[in-house]
Amino acid sequence: MAAQVQRMSRLMVKTLRDDPADAETLSHKLLVRAGYVRRNAAGIWSWLPLGMRVLENVARVVREEMDAIGAQEVLLPALLPKEPYEATGRWDEYGAELFRLKDRKGADYLLGPTHEEIFTLLVKDQCTSYKDLPVILYQIQTKYRDEARPRSGILRGREFQMKDSYSFDTTDEGLAESYRLHREAYIKIFRRLGLEHRIVSAVSGAMGGSASEEFLAPALAGEDTFVHCPSCHYAANTEAVTFAVAPASGEHGPVEELDTPDTPTIETLADHLGVPASATLKNLLVKVDGEIVAVGVPGDREVDLGKLTDHLAPAAVELVTAEDFVGRPDLVRGYVGPQGLEKVRYLADPRVAPGTAWITGANKQDKHARNVVAGRDFEVDEYLDVVVVQDGDPCPACGAGLKLDRAIEIGHIFQLGRKYTDAFQLDVLGQNGKPVRVTMGSYGIGVSRAVAALAEQHADEQGLCWPAEIAPADVHVVAAGKALQTELALDVAEKLGAAGVRVLVDDRAGVSPGVKFTDAELIGVPKILVAGRRSSEGVLELKDRRTGEREELTAEEAIARLTA
Repeated sequence: MAAQVQRMSRLMVKTLRDDPADAETLSHKLLVRAGYVRRNAAGIWSWLPLGMRVLENVARVVREEMDAIGAQEVLLPALLPKEPYEATGRWDEYGAELFRLKDRKGADYLLGPTHEEIFTLLVKDQCTSYKDLPVILYQIQTKYRDEARPRSGILRGREFQMKDSYSFDTTDEGLAESYRLHREAYIKIFRRLGLEHRIVSAVSGAMGGSASEEFLAPALAGEDTFVHCPSCHYAANTEAVTFAVAPASGEHGPVEELDTPDTPTIETLADHLGVPASATLKNLLVKVDGEIVAVGVPGDREVDLGKLTDHLAPAAVELVTAEDFVGRPDLVRGYVGPQGLEKVRYLADPRVAPGTAWITGANKQDKHARNVVAGRDFEVDEYLDVVVVQDGDPCPACGAGLKLDRAIEIGHIFQLGRKYTDAFQLDVLGQNGKPVRVTMGSYGIGVSRAVAALAEQHADEQGLCWPAEIAPADVHVVAAGKALQTELALDVAEKLGAAGVRVLVDDRAGVSPGVKFTDAELIGVPKILVAGRRSSEGVLELKDRRTGEREELTAEEAIARLTA
């Protein structure tokens, strides 16, 4: 089948020599400079012809692998009514990230960030019997999130392309099978795209459900931090890392009150006493749905507010302010200790295990206490793993030191269970004639984000180096400039196109060979075929964009090589 031959003389593309002033990440710089995307507003981007080709190629791979597991494609609206999201509580849980709007009659709507509710209602309408299930439905659609700080180009936008799919089964075993099918399909998708990736344990967050895994593409521009163990196969998002409570043994003396003036912080306390921060107990006060709660962690660790929020969801979590101490004599700012706290729920990291002794606040101004023992002098209401994970923390699986790395989230799969089907009472008639509550899975791939991740992983100093599967063309034919060179380039390009090779041919008049060569490197098509100084002999130079390897071939040899 013949393929398109795209002449650059007719292509809407404008390359840039310099990086955009606001670009911080490699993908942002290169996708703009190479003419793939252009910014319209903060977090809002236009896809230009070359960019559309790459975006559509990613979507094609996703479609092919989703179809291969029996998934059926649909297209649901992006403009959605408020009521389904109220029924599940997500109208409020999503907070400020949800785009909300009213129509002319004052009715509330939203721009969909994900579509669990709407797919559930669709299946409720269409499926009435166990014979209708299992079913997997998917769409590739524009999603919307009102990001507080859109940045990094298309990596973190307010409008983005996403594949979201949903499985519906009558049994937990069926859900596990649908989850497995998606997991294997995702591995195939990312391998085909050429994306290096890691599968890590994750938390479900606002999505709800139980089992959850993320697919992460390691990259310096990544906004996700994950840990992996060099000694075993353990890998997890930092928010999903957990440590077991291990009670400590040993004898400790009685609680000793210490005079510690002007030491309201861990740093000033440790310096005053000449002890490491790890010997102290930090007590962070937060409000959970308006109620003050204390969170205890070792003094040398920080509370990961994201993990804490996930643990306590859907409750709202916020830090206390100075006003919250008014009328609370039991809460002495900078000198709070867990012993003797009144009407305050106390949560603690597993490192604050029973039997561990601490230096902590004495609940008196300028006073701290030594030998405050967990389980003896205070009780922990609930243990939650809420500290920021550090390089070298013990692996939960084998105990070796963990390694931290940065990555871009490119996919996420969830076993949702019955959160959404309970909300909408999605039942089908079972084999025994009785209603069966359906169970769900939810599975997402960031299609536009995958383009950015590929640009991060497949680039060098000259520009982009697209993998063949998703490149905007198979070969970039460059006519160095003279009429004979242009004639040869166009002739070879047409023959390649007739043989089914996707061709981008630079036939621009009045553009220097140097600019054409620079643009070819920047645009990043896998093969570059140059009609240059030996065109009169019918000889061209074939260059591999990634390796830089070059060889001279006759036109016939070049066509045979590129169509093999």
